[in-house]
Amino acid sequence: MTVRSEGFVDERSMLQGHLDANRADIVRKASGIPWDLATRRLGPTPTSIAGIVQHLVDVERWWFRHYLLGEDGVALHSTDDDPDGDFDLADDVTMQSLLADYDVACEESRAIAARHELTDECVRARRDGTHPTLRWVYVHMIEELSRHLGHLDIYRELLDGQTDRD
Repeated sequence: MTVRSEGFVDERSMLQGHLDANRADIVRKASGIPWDLATRRLGPTPTSIAGIVQHLVDVERWWFRHYLLGEDGVALHSTDDDPDGDFDLADDVTMQSLLADYDVACEESRAIAARHELTDECVRARRDGTHPTLRWVYVHMIEELSRHLGHLDIYRELLDGQTDRD
């Protein structure tokens, strides 16, 4: 990390550091749970621990490949016809394969971000016509992962009693 003379980390390193810490926490919280518990839904939505990980694979690719790069045809589980498809798991999926896919998606995102400045705008516009910057994408991703880390905390506690205190 680059540190300024005042002792503060530069903005980019700070944002990347917080995002990577959240990514590592996602993997830690989703690891080590039996598949039957990882796929259990606890409410009326299709949310599960495994579904959250698959959703976050899509989130990484959506913001860094689809929006920032403007890439067409990014393979996503969610579609216009099936907006919750990112929470629906194929029969051949395992937690290992989901976490491996998440790792690949995060590496793709890091490589894409490394080629851009924080002030670079996304190629693709949002629905409101704005082109967010990489800085905005970092902050949004930190927010998104933080929200899902809370979900994972609750799911782990309810499903197998694991807490960050364990």
